[in-house]
Amino acid sequence: EPLDRNNPLEPKNKARFSIPSMTQHHAGRYRCHYYSSAGWSEPSDPLELVMTGFYNKPTLSALPSPVVASGGNMTLRCGSQKGYHHFVLMKEGEHQLPRTLDSQQLHSGGFQALFPVGPVTPSHRWRFTCYYYYTNTPRVWSHPSDPLEILPSGVSRKPSLLTLQGPVLAPGQSLTLQCGSDVGYDRFVLYKEGERDFLQRPGQQPQAGLSQANFTLGPVSPSHGGQYRCYGAHNLSSEWSAPSDPLNILMAGQIYDTVSLSAQPGPTVASGENVTLLCQSRGYFDTFLLTKEGAAHPPLRLRSMYGAHKYQAEFPMSPVTSAHAGTYRCYGSYSSNPHLLSFPSEPLELMVSGHSGGSSLPPTGPPSTPASHAKDYTVENLIRMGMAGL
Repeated sequence: EPLDRNNPLEPKNKARFSIPSMTQHHAGRYRCHYYSSAGWSEPSDPLELVMTGFYNKPTLSALPSPVVASGGNMTLRCGSQKGYHHFVLMKEGEHQLPRTLDSQQLHSGGFQALFPVGPVTPSHRWRFTCYYYYTNTPRVWSHPSDPLEILPSGVSRKPSLLTLQGPVLAPGQSLTLQCGSDVGYDRFVLYKEGERDFLQRPGQQPQAGLSQANFTLGPVSPSHGGQYRCYGAHNLSSEWSAPSDPLNILMAGQIYDTVSLSAQPGPTVASGENVTLLCQSRGYFDTFLLTKEGAAHPPLRLRSMYGAHKYQAEFPMSPVTSAHAGTYRCYGSYSSNPHLLSFPSEPLELMVSGHSGGSSLPPTGPPSTPASHAKDYTVENLIRMGMAGL
């Protein structure tokens, strides 16, 4: 007997059968027939009716990341801690049958299925969810995973990414990352390496010819440490730009061994002479970082050397100019987790006698910026001017 039959929507050609409250007993394979003077028709093609939400949701992640070059391939991982037999991947807006794979058990005890996806193009939205089910109840599925969106990036000009607070932060500080471009992008996204998702913001125009978006992440915790990139896009396009240069956010105060900073031959030096900043610790660090207060460039990193019962790194400066004058601190870190740092050393004030003037430059003078990247630094300056209201 039909579950229910309403009056035909149009005479003699349509009828509606209703299920007021879905249960697992309603899940199954359905066919319909019609009756006429010639008798009962052949059955329709089968319709599979699945009930979802019977088990806890699985997790869905992208390998190696949810950001992929346009035309590239990737793998989506659907996983659960329990031993469900099959995983199902569904793509938003797609009317084809969902993809199903048998589960694989991991050494850690969990279960997963790996779905290859691609080539990824910006022609439509790439948004997925996944489910799982048991073999003996193939039409009773779990809750859907949290949706996962794939970001196809292209070759249009990369934006610039900078931090308004500096790259080294202590827990509890506020953090705002600013993505900007002179291309005039309407939307920006921020992606942290290793994350399963990204943040999206509309573009603002602080001044003519410049677009930007601010991503406020604070108050920060150790989990905010990592490498970030941002992308821009136009409203009429689903393709994102090339990625910005990476920006590393470092969290201080995560390692309790202390470090010290000293200057050789001393903290006061004449312009044109040589000086070395020496970072040391008794506890083990495989890397030391040197920062200069107010500098926009990333911290300098050196591998530590062991000698005289201490770990140390020497940061030479030669010849010294007035631009090297300023306040320095050093930190220790481990290469296994390079975004977590020790507490800072006591500040060291480097004073340079002789000529005055000059701009604030990196303490050891990193390689010169190629001409092809000069515009990025101009954009950063424009962003800073815009934020200052100049």
